[in-house]
Amino acid sequence: MQEFFKKQKQVSQFPLLDQVNFPNDLKKLAKDQLPQFCKELRQFVIEVISQHPGHFAATLGVIELTVALHYVYNTPYDQVVFDVGHQAYAHKILTGRKNMFDTLRLFHGLSPFPNRAESEYDAFTVGHASTSISAALGLAVAAEQLGRDDQHVISVIGDGAMTGGMAFEGLNNAGIQKSNLLVVLNDNHIAIDPNRGALDNYLLDMTTSRTYNRVRNDVWNALEKFNRLVPSAREFIKKVENGIKYVVMKRSNLFAGFGFRYFGPVDGHDVIHLVEIFQEMKNIHGPKLLHIVTKKGKGYKFAEENQTAWHATSAAFNIETGKKLTTSVPSPNQGPKYQDVFGKTLLTLAEKNSKIVGVTPAMPSGCSMNMMSAKYPDRVFDVGIAEEHAVTFSAGMAAQGLIPFCNIYSTFMQRSYDQIIHDVCLPKLPVILCLDRAGLVGADGATHQGAFDISYLRHIPNLTVTAPMDEIDLRNLMYTAQLPGVGPISIRYPRGNGHNPDWECDFKEMEIGKGRKIADGEDIAIVSIGTVGYEVTKALQMLKQENIFPAHFDMRFVKPLDTELLRQIFAKFKRVITVEDNVLQGGFGSCVLEFSMDNYFDVKIKRLGIPDRFIEHGSQQDLYKVCGYDSESIVAAVKNMLLLKK
Repeated sequence: MQEFFKKQKQVSQFPLLDQVNFPNDLKKLAKDQLPQFCKELRQFVIEVISQHPGHFAATLGVIELTVALHYVYNTPYDQVVFDVGHQAYAHKILTGRKNMFDTLRLFHGLSPFPNRAESEYDAFTVGHASTSISAALGLAVAAEQLGRDDQHVISVIGDGAMTGGMAFEGLNNAGIQKSNLLVVLNDNHIAIDPNRGALDNYLLDMTTSRTYNRVRNDVWNALEKFNRLVPSAREFIKKVENGIKYVVMKRSNLFAGFGFRYFGPVDGHDVIHLVEIFQEMKNIHGPKLLHIVTKKGKGYKFAEENQTAWHATSAAFNIETGKKLTTSVPSPNQGPKYQDVFGKTLLTLAEKNSKIVGVTPAMPSGCSMNMMSAKYPDRVFDVGIAEEHAVTFSAGMAAQGLIPFCNIYSTFMQRSYDQIIHDVCLPKLPVILCLDRAGLVGADGATHQGAFDISYLRHIPNLTVTAPMDEIDLRNLMYTAQLPGVGPISIRYPRGNGHNPDWECDFKEMEIGKGRKIADGEDIAIVSIGTVGYEVTKALQMLKQENIFPAHFDMRFVKPLDTELLRQIFAKFKRVITVEDNVLQGGFGSCVLEFSMDNYFDVKIKRLGIPDRFIEHGSQQDLYKVCGYDSESIVAAVKNMLLLKK
C-alpha cells in the first residue's frame, strides 16, 4: 500500500472507504451509509490529486453516480462505459485500484483513462469523447447474440460529449436496434469550457422548467408505490411522461424521438435516489436514457467556482487555499507555452486582418483561443466536441473569403481526416489547420499522443505540412499562412513550454518549403523537424565534449520538402540521422528516405522517432527516452553511425 494511503488509514479519515476495494464490498454497506461513503470517496480523490496532479473536477461531479452504478449493477458482468474517460477516477478506486491511485498518470502507473488491459471492470478503452453510446450498443447487441439476457450495459456520457456527432449516430442506431441499453446523460453544462450550442440550451430548458419538474416529480413519487414496474406502470410512463414533456415543454422530447424512453432530469448528487432509480431501470428493457444534473467540481469550493481552471491540475496544490505548490524554478531560457504563443499571435493577426476567424471544438482555453474570443467574440466559434464539423465549417467560411484558423489537438484531428481531404484540400480552400499537442503529450497517455499527424497529412495533395522548431517560427508560420495564395496548410506544435522568452518579434514571411542550417559539422548530418530539434541541440553540446561535431539542419517543412537543401546535405554527408516526434512509418524520416532512394543517393540513413506501438503515459522526457530520440539516444545513434564503414 502506498505511503499516502497508509497515513490516511492510520488516522481513520475514511472508515467506510477503507472497507471497500471492489464493488462487492460496496454492496455490503446499507443504503443509508452511501451518502457518508460518497463524502469519504470525494475527499479521498481531493487528497490524492492535491499531491499527484491529474484530471480533477469531472470525477468530483460523478461520485454519487459512480457509487450508485456499482452498488446496483453486477459489475464487471454488467458493463459500464464511461465517455470522456477522465470521469472514471472514482470508478478506478472502487474496482481494485484504490491502493495504486497515487500512481495515476505516472510512468508505468495507472492509466489516466479506462483501459481494458488494466482491469476487467473497464468495459471499453476510452479517451476521446462521444464514443460511449456506440461502444455500449455494441456490447449490448453482443450480449443478446451470446444469450446473456440478464446482462445490463450502461453508457455514461457527459462533460460535453453529447455534442459530438458520433453520440447521435449511436442514439439513432440504438433507437431502432431496441437492445437493452441505458444511457446516463451526465448534464453539467460544461466540457472544459462552458458548453455551447442548441443542445445545451435544450437541456437547460428541461432542467429549469418548474412546471415540468413539479409534474415529473409527481410521476416518480407515484412509481415509488410499486415494488417493480409492472406492464401497466410501464405503459403509464410511456403515455403520461412523454405527454408531460410535450405539453409543458411545448416541444417533443428529443431523445424520445430517437426511440429512447426518457427519464429525468434528476439530481445526480442524491445517491440514495439514484440507487432507487437504477433498481427500477433494471426492470425496463430496451433503450432508455436517464438525464441527471450534476455540478462539475462538486464538493471542492475552488473547483465549483472555477470549473475550467480545475478541469485538471498541473501541479500539487494546497487543499485549504487552492494555491499551487511548486518547488521548481523556471529556466531563464524557458519560453511561454506554445498554446499561448498561438493565442497571442492569433489575436495580433486578427487585429490586423478582419477576415481572420477562429474555430475550436470545445477547447478555447486549452488552445488559448479565448484570448481572441475576449476581444472579438463574434469572430471565434466554439463548435462543441465536433472535430469533423469544425473542419468543414471552416472550409465553408474559407469558401466565402474568410481566413479560418481551425485549432484542433493532433490526437483529435484524426477524427476529421475525411473532411481535411474532401472539404479542404480537394477544393484547395485556405483553411489553416493548427495542431496543438502534436507529438508525445506525456501523462494523458496512448489515447492522446499526437503521434500520427505528419504521416496522415503529408500525402494529401494541395496541403502544406509544417512543424516549427521554436516560438518565433510558429509566430511567423501563422503570419505566412494567412497571406494570399498560401492555400491549405497545417502547423503542428507540442504541448508545453518553448525556449525563447523574447519571441514576440516583428512578423516575417517564411518561404514555403525552405529549411535552414542550425549548425555546421562533419561526418554526420542530423536532420530534424519540429521542436524535437532542441533535443538535437542538447545532443550536439554533449558530443562537443567528445570532439564529435555533427551538422544539424531544421527542415521546417515536411511538404513541400526542401529538396535543394537535401541535395546539399547528401552531397557532403554520407551518414544522415533524421529525428522527429512522430511515428516512423510514413513520417518525416520516410520523406527523407524516399527522396534519397528516388534520386539514387548513396547515403546511410538512420531514422529516430516513435516506434510502431502505442506509447503509454509518463513525462514527455521519459517517453522521448523510451522512444529513443531524447538527447542521450541521439548521442548514442551518432556514435553507432560513426562506427559504420563509409
